[in-house]
Amino acid sequence: MPVTAKICGLSTAATLDAAVAGGASHIGFVFFPPSPRHVTFDQSAALAAQAPGYVERVGVFVDPEDALLDQAIRSARLDAIQLHRATPERAAEIGTRTRLPVWIAVAVKTRADLDAAHAFRGAAQRILYDAKTPEDAKLPGGMGLRFDWTLLRGFDHPLPWALSGGLDADNVSEAVATSGARLVDVSSGVESAPGVKDKARIAAFLKTVATL
Repeated sequence: MPVTAKICGLSTAATLDAAVAGGASHIGFVFFPPSPRHVTFDQSAALAAQAPGYVERVGVFVDPEDALLDQAIRSARLDAIQLHRATPERAAEIGTRTRLPVWIAVAVKTRADLDAAHAFRGAAQRILYDAKTPEDAKLPGGMGLRFDWTLLRGFDHPLPWALSGGLDADNVSEAVATSGARLVDVSSGVESAPGVKDKARIAAFLKTVATL
């Protein structure tokens, strides 16, 4: 099975074009104002209209209220919902209510952290293993942090999964070889500054993924 990639935190037409041209299977729009990657509903609507139908649009949320989800789904024509800081009960509720696949982020630093994934069996459709951020961090991800990918070796994954956290063109090959990931998610690793996606870095990341 080929390795595919999600370019997350897109906010401009040019960088979305770069993601599509490079072969991204998924694009991510962040709906979380504290993030430098946050997009408005109007921005997301324009970007979604630009994206071809074969590229899945994923909305990224942090403990969202229903009203925010509803507006984002309409504006960005979302194909999936990615949740950070959500309980299994809330993830299941959102999935039932929106009838969209739910991705749940599991923050990882130690082997024991992986066990949280099991609680989402039946409540979500995909696990996104991401690096755990510091306790005082305002953002749950997108900080360029990585975790020990060897922790995923031999783990009994309860759901289809993706790897995130500190990936870039230079280390994604090692990350895939070490973890066995078939879907990788990148954000800060294709940026020139926080929230500023770089077309050349997107192209380089996707070119590497295409060889895996």
